[in-house]
Parts: sequence; C-alpha cells; structure tokens
Amino acid sequence: MTRLIVAAGGGGDAVAASMLDAALYGGGPAVVLTYAWDRLLIDPVPGPRGPADFTGLRPLTRSVMAVPAGASPIAPAGSTLPRLAAELPQTFALIDPHHGAEGITRQVEELVQHLAPESIDLLDVGGDILAKGDEPALRSPLADALTLAGCCQVNAPVRLLVAGPGLDGELAADDLRDRLGPSVLTLTAADVQPVSSVMEWHPSEATAMFAATARGVRGLCEVRDAGLPVPLTDEGPTVHEVDLDDALDRNALARALLATETLDEAEQRSREICGCSEIDYERDKASWLERRPERQLDPERALLQLGQFEAEARTRGVSHTTFRRITEALGLGGAQREDLRALLVSSRPEQYAAPLWRIPAYA
Repeated sequence: MTRLIVAAGGGGDAVAASMLDAALYGGGPAVVLTYAWDRLLIDPVPGPRGPADFTGLRPLTRSVMAVPAGASPIAPAGSTLPRLAAELPQTFALIDPHHGAEGITRQVEELVQHLAPESIDLLDVGGDILAKGDEPALRSPLADALTLAGCCQVNAPVRLLVAGPGLDGELAADDLRDRLGPSVLTLTAADVQPVSSVMEWHPSEATAMFAATARGVRGLCEVRDAGLPVPLTDEGPTVHEVDLDDALDRNALARALLATETLDEAEQRSREICGCSEIDYERDKASWLERRPERQLDPERALLQLGQFEAEARTRGVSHTTFRRITEALGLGGAQREDLRALLVSSRPEQYAAPLWRIPAYA
C-alpha cells in the first residue's frame, strides 16, 4: 500500500507534501503528484513544464511520468523536481496541465488504479485554493484551481488539506479562518528536519515560512518582488482539513475549469473570472528580464545594498524576509540567488532564521 499526495500549486507544495507525509503517516511509500512550475528565478520559461520539457522521465501510467533524480529539464527550461527526487524519499510524478482539468482527472485516476493508495490528499500551502476568484490580492489562482477542478472529478475519495493559512501572501489568514475545517496537525521543528537540507536551496517562499513558523519564528515577513507583508503567527504551522465540495462551490474559477481540455482554455477562463492569467504575468516579467542586463554578484556592493534594504524594511515593520525577496530587491537574477544566500549566511550567521533572513530591529 502507498499514499498519493497531490501538490496543488507545485513548487513548494511538493516540499510541504514531503513534510506532511512524514508527519502524518510516518514515511513509507508515497507518490507526490506535482506541477513542474517554478518561478522565473529557477525556470526562465513562463508557465508549467510538461513531459516534453524533460529528458530521463520514467512512465508510471499511460498519462503520468515520474521525475527521477536523473531526469533533466531541457534548456532553457529549469525545474527543481530532479533535485527534490534526489534528496527526498517520495516518488515525484509530473502533473501535465496541458490537457486541462479533464487531463488532470485522468492522471489522478490512472494513479489510483495503478497504486491502489490507502489515502489521497490534495495539499495547498497558503489557502489560495479556497479563493472565490475575485479577491483583489489574488495573484496566482490558476494552478490551485486547476488541480481542485481535476481532483473534484476523481472517482475516489480525496481529502483537501490547507497548510499554513495566509502564508502565500495573497489571502490573509483572517479571511480564510471561516473557510477552514478542523486542524489535523501543527508542525514542529522535528517535522521540518527531514527537509531541512532542501530548504537551504529551494526558492519557495510560502513553504519557507511554513517551515520557519514550525521552528518558532514569529514576526512580519516580506515576500515576492512586490514586497507583500505576511504575518508569521501561531497559525503558520497548522494544517486544516477542508470539505472538497465546499471548496469547489466557493471557487468560481475551479468550477469554470471543470470541462477544460487544454491549458490555453484554462488560461482564458482565468482571464474571464479573475481578470488575468498568472502565466501572462510571467510572460511579461520574462520579457522584462530578458531586456535587463545580467549583473554579476559583487559581495561588497551586495552587503551595502542589503543594509539599505534592511533600513527601509524596518520602517515598514518587517522582521524577516525571504532570499527570493532579497535577490530581486538587489536587482540580481536567479543565477546569483544561491551565491547571494551563501554570502549572507556566512557573513552574518546571526541573522539566519532558517530558512528565512532576520532583519534586526536596529542597524
């Protein structure tokens, strides 16, 4: 017997799935079905990757491919999945969204038939999957809504779990509270330990804050290129069960995606319901990044810029930030992110509130 966990938004949700697998089930065989959809710091190509974007994939079913450690994205695309497969015990399988919600339903049902799993969990970090679709702060609803639409049509019981309410910086924890069901788990520092090496390099901000709050970090964290403020509270490390049908009834975008057969069709539904497609945002940003000259990491200049950034952040009441936020605030690209992180951690280790960066109250 094995377990199947569907990582609703891809990226950091796959890492959180590994944490929850160990914390809830104690390890053992598990398959994490996830998008290869990393942000532009990792993957300069907008949107999610499909099987044709990789070499070295291994077939699990007719429509589902596993991503082993030896797999590799085809340049210029990038992906964190092969490295996750190398460092974590779960089997990572690729959600291919290019056939819409109907395709995702087919992929999940094939895995159910192939694995006969003892449980099927749909996991979302942050809670965007509980959005209605018209919230002004909503920035990346498509991936979550597409997996919700796909899983709602699976002919097997699926449990929806929301981890770290509000930690993705879009829907606030206060707005989500009445949409959440009972708490099934509160993560501790011991639960984060199995993925601690991954959190040293993985770019996910929501899962980084999920892990940090489990380790006891509290305060106000600034994330993303826009500098969104996210409170780090006692709710951060909690995991809640939510009724799957209630989530679908609330999520207008997910309902509009139920019969979609292509990703282009899903994008158009997102533009109609939400006023935008997050892939359009990625296309625009990628075009801007292509025109921007690539800068080399200058350690002295980076530390000077960091001091200026921290001084401004203090005026906003910020106590912590992510390395993705620092990288973009300093005008650096994805290629410099890990070098910048290593520089900061080695030069000012007292500010490393793993996996976040602590901004001191005084200069």
